[in-house]
Amino acid sequence: MTETRAPINDPKPVQGVAWMLASGLSFVVMTGFVRWLGTDLPAPQGAFIRFGFGLLFLLPTLLPLLRRGFPPGTLRLFTLRGLVHMVAVICWFHAMARLPVAEVTAIGYLNPVLVTLGGVLFFGEVLALRRILAVLVAICGALIVLRPGLREITDGHLAQVGAAFFFAGSYLFAKRLSAQVSASAIVGMMSLCVTIGLAPLAFWVWVPVSLTQLGALALVAVFATLGHYCMTRAFGVAPLTVTQPVTFLQLVWATLLGWLVFGEGVDGWVLLGGGTIIAAISYITFREAQLKRRPLTPPPQATKV
Repeated sequence: MTETRAPINDPKPVQGVAWMLASGLSFVVMTGFVRWLGTDLPAPQGAFIRFGFGLLFLLPTLLPLLRRGFPPGTLRLFTLRGLVHMVAVICWFHAMARLPVAEVTAIGYLNPVLVTLGGVLFFGEVLALRRILAVLVAICGALIVLRPGLREITDGHLAQVGAAFFFAGSYLFAKRLSAQVSASAIVGMMSLCVTIGLAPLAFWVWVPVSLTQLGALALVAVFATLGHYCMTRAFGVAPLTVTQPVTFLQLVWATLLGWLVFGEGVDGWVLLGGGTIIAAISYITFREAQLKRRPLTPPPQATKV
């Protein structure tokens, strides 16, 4: 999640693309570790450990924020956002352990489309005909990936679609909070609320954890943090219209990771569907830039764990 981005006075598109490439690679490595862990750990437990490590990384910035306090009404929004994000993370961990890496990545591209629809419902965003058509194209892309009726839709597919909806809801809460508190407060409180919310669920299904599994989840937290850092740097030097199309390469890398490391087949329909969704998202982003309005549609990485 990010705050409204200030105009970039000296755009550096090459640097922006490089930072976004690094962001995408970081997120692919993150998903690879979760895929490698498989179903040995229950989803709530794996998510709790990952966010526990993330919370440790953020403690130096979170403690001063807690001492200063927050504006009236924001604590309720922080809590609601934490609950929504918690459900999204559980769904994502469940899907990641059961689906090919490329499929999870492609379905995850729906997040910005759902944020766009949420902006219409909750922020009064205008959904002009061109944006409606772009949303419909993105939905067609999702149907190409899922292919209902032509193959079995598993609980993993349903979990990832659910994750897309809940991550979009989490981002909308973050956009609402960004008008009242800093980005560091939003990130820190999200990690705190999600960790607290996951704790009882994780302990309910707790199974023994090896040092190797702990190390892998620590690396998930590291690469998630690195991915968001690189994405933020990309935003700082180049507009979204430059960096947004680069996110398609994340699907290519995810496909290569699944093929080379996990022996997953290369599914051309997943690549086609994911590319269709990214094309629609890029068009919506381009229109927002043309109209010079406050951007709402995020890149897919902005709604990651």
